[in-house]
Amino acid sequence: MHLIASSFTFWEDYVWIVSLVFFRVGAAMALLPAFGEQVVPARVKISATIAFSIVLTPLVWSDIEHVTTLKAWIPLIGPEVVSGLLIGFTFRMMVFVLQIAGTIAAQSTSLSQFFGGGLGADPQPAFSTLLVVSGLCLATLLGLHIRIIELLHSSYLSFPVGNWPMTGASAEWAMTKVTYIFGLGFTLAGPFVLASLIYNLGLGAINKAMPQLMVALVGAPAISFGGLALLLVSSPIILTVWGRSFAWITSPAGAGF
Repeated sequence: MHLIASSFTFWEDYVWIVSLVFFRVGAAMALLPAFGEQVVPARVKISATIAFSIVLTPLVWSDIEHVTTLKAWIPLIGPEVVSGLLIGFTFRMMVFVLQIAGTIAAQSTSLSQFFGGGLGADPQPAFSTLLVVSGLCLATLLGLHIRIIELLHSSYLSFPVGNWPMTGASAEWAMTKVTYIFGLGFTLAGPFVLASLIYNLGLGAINKAMPQLMVALVGAPAISFGGLALLLVSSPIILTVWGRSFAWITSPAGAGF
């Protein structure tokens, strides 16, 4: 009986520790690309959260093995959830880059009226949907699951268990990252913006030289075909640049915590 009681005490201590890891991983899972998309069933998300928690727990056991009581466990829930959300946002903002680039490209080439279902409740332009789906596939091929584990593991150094992220430092970090993703998104859409500028200048010159010509009737198919052709040529380059940025931002050094 004493042996059984000791076993129950051991498993109770283990539950406190694993649950803290589960809270951080579960909060990050809500924002993670691929694993945390709205189209992914809840059961798959929970299974992935459990799997990541099982892998991560032995790596951070020494950081949280002191949590053995309910009184010590409850105050740690809030900091773990907030830390997990910051980790998830680090990955999610790279998806925002592709959405921004696709939206700018679609608007520049007059193709923003064509909507795709996207990966969420809000419809996205077809360009955005194509880039996001391709980017998620590329991220998975680049070892997304391994990068998630690496960043979650390193987060225990930046955000120790029980410590709330510093408000001022977190706000400055968020502003820096948001500025970066908007800049990168516009840079990736640069070829479409440049092509749109040249197209509109040329269309204006033609309209000035031949006022009787219905330039809109001629120009609309031209910009649509040109936009699709440019997407065909530039999408490998866009995804290559994005993939390198993704590999840097999601690394412990690039995350900048």
